[in-house]
Amino acid sequence: MAIDPVCGMTVDPATTTHRLELDGKTWWFCSRGCLEKFRRDAERPPTQAQGIAPAAAQWTCPMHPEVVRDSPGPCPICGMALEPRAGQAAEEPSAELRDMTRRLTVCAALTAPLVVLAMAEMWPGNPAAGLLSARAAVLLQMALATPVVLWGGAPFFERGWASVVSRRLNMFTLIALGTGAAYGYSVAAALFPGLLPRSFHGHAGGPPVYFEAAAVITTLVLLGQVLELRARHATGGALRALLGLAPRTARRLGAGHDEEVPLEAVRPGDRLRVRPGEKVPVDGAVVEGTSAVDESMVTGEAIPVEKSAGSRVIGGTVNATGSFVMAAERVGAETLLAQIVRMVAEAQRTRAPIQRLADTVSAWFVPAVVVAALVTFALWAARGPEPRLVYALVNAVAVLIIACPCALGLATPMSIMVGTGRGARAGVLIRSAEALETLEKVDTLVMDKTGTLTEGKPRLSVVMPAPGQDEGEVLRLAASLERGSEHPLAAAITAGAAARGLALADAAGFAYAIGRGVTGTVDGRAVALGNAALLEEAGIRSALEGPAEALRRDGHTVVFVALDGRVAGLLGVSDPIKASTPEAIRLLREDGVRVVMVTGDSQATAAAVAKQLQVDDVMAEVLPDQKAEVVRRLQAAGHVVAVAGDGVNDAPALAQAHVGIAMGTGTDVAMQSAGVTLVKGDLRGVARARRLSRATMRNIRQNLFFAFLYNALGVPVAAGVLYPSLGLLLSPMIASAAMSLSSVSVIANALRLRRVAL
Repeated sequence: MAIDPVCGMTVDPATTTHRLELDGKTWWFCSRGCLEKFRRDAERPPTQAQGIAPAAAQWTCPMHPEVVRDSPGPCPICGMALEPRAGQAAEEPSAELRDMTRRLTVCAALTAPLVVLAMAEMWPGNPAAGLLSARAAVLLQMALATPVVLWGGAPFFERGWASVVSRRLNMFTLIALGTGAAYGYSVAAALFPGLLPRSFHGHAGGPPVYFEAAAVITTLVLLGQVLELRARHATGGALRALLGLAPRTARRLGAGHDEEVPLEAVRPGDRLRVRPGEKVPVDGAVVEGTSAVDESMVTGEAIPVEKSAGSRVIGGTVNATGSFVMAAERVGAETLLAQIVRMVAEAQRTRAPIQRLADTVSAWFVPAVVVAALVTFALWAARGPEPRLVYALVNAVAVLIIACPCALGLATPMSIMVGTGRGARAGVLIRSAEALETLEKVDTLVMDKTGTLTEGKPRLSVVMPAPGQDEGEVLRLAASLERGSEHPLAAAITAGAAARGLALADAAGFAYAIGRGVTGTVDGRAVALGNAALLEEAGIRSALEGPAEALRRDGHTVVFVALDGRVAGLLGVSDPIKASTPEAIRLLREDGVRVVMVTGDSQATAAAVAKQLQVDDVMAEVLPDQKAEVVRRLQAAGHVVAVAGDGVNDAPALAQAHVGIAMGTGTDVAMQSAGVTLVKGDLRGVARARRLSRATMRNIRQNLFFAFLYNALGVPVAAGVLYPSLGLLLSPMIASAAMSLSSVSVIANALRLRRVAL
């Protein structure tokens, strides 16, 4: 016997026709699909086949994922720094962060003496007056402020101008207008004071300057950018942690010795040795030895899992105790870890429906702020105290600076990024932000039985021949026909025949009747296997319905065997319920979720399983194409429906549901159709996913509330509404600090999701 290097199934070299000679080795496969996949992986260049990250690095915007560029830089829509895309989460800080940090350091060093000099006249005795004339002090302030504003603030002016050219006004539009107005006015006042109107002149006789305000605003915005970029780097911690799980080398068995090779050199079929304490290099199956493997970093389960010959192992997990030899099956981009990294990274770039609210507000917000600043200037210039134009300018600048919408834009994507990363560490993979948002609203969960509630590994438990029939012959013919099917029941029947040492024959004319069974010819005899519906279609009457019903009541799935138009016996297949399923059902019911089991099994079999699990709603004998219709009916009744399944036949229902939940132990088709994947195939993960959804959406609402409240209060205060009653004005410098801290506070709140209990 041999092991298929792609799917891990046991293959008999004497009977399979799918084999491949490669590098002096012979590989056997269970199907042509596995053979072709192995050939594609073997012929693909190692740098592409093995790498988790895409060959060409790309950058995208955290607020606008539709923006994708081949190099780092600012987003053309919002001006924010682009981030590495899926699978490229860098361990080191970005070039943008290093650049902003350098600018902040220089600007802070120049701004500190500038503030001291500008504020000297407010100190008792004005100590600067004896050292510098008023004119010299102003020119020195300009000398200190110019590199801060023009060099330190250059990225803001560039992005602000780009926003005007592209007609996509954003936070940098406001920053550039605010700092540019304060600095430009101050330069004019310093160099050409006589050209300014008398209304600009202060009580000291000359026009006041605001070099320190322009410099402090620039420095504080740089500080905000540095803090924001550091926080955004921290939100990618989960993705970097996942990337770090993969070891860099593997220990491959050679001719008489082991050799340590780069992970990129491992190919499907290679035999690898994993020693105690080492990480499992790729996905595969144990062929020798026993051990306990810690899979918590992938599945979220803390208890190590016992492994022996035939057990599947996941790349990136840690071998705890014994040593074992494994056969590599999925390598590079095909491993579960690589798929998890891709799914998490893609989910972090998707947009939740709640983001539309922030997008709608932001689209009108910046133009509205510019209008508010103009109105503020006009009102102060017309009715403010002297010097009116100075008050008008300062308050207009304060409005522009405090109203930057960065906190509003960051509120949703930062929470989604951290939330999906937290889910990945708990074995809950969120494919889209929309699925994460919808999960908390789900009130009905539709579940398949096989592979979802049960282990999905049916075993042949009963062979009951009809009177006058030989038990071994009935099973041999049935297994010979089922060998051409990929259904789990077929695998159970063929495995049962192999365990009994029966020699199988070739089948001809194989045909599959969806939801009913299979037919064909074996050794010249017409063979049919399936349920009662298949027999009824063929006009075959069964004398074994009584024993079949008894088996169904015990939870067995019954398969009738007909030979040459007559019932020759029946096969009973049992599929044990997962140990975690009862607790999962209890948690979901306590959470107010209605649980509905939909299965193609008979009513009696489904009722037996439902009774054991205390599931009230059961729909049995449902064909695969009818499952989606069941979901549509529930949706039409006003329910928010999630579907949990693991097979190809569940894919239409998964796609139809508001949220599709795929078992990670199931098929790739199911996972591609679902919005959520449970890595371990444990239904308790649905409860975890709902807790994560609630925590993430609560976090988003907190962020949006804070951002709206901040702007609702900040803009009127900056405009001077408190001045008539309290005599209070908001300095542009304080407005700049508040604006920067608002963004950082939103990100800090999102980072709390890293500690949410699942």
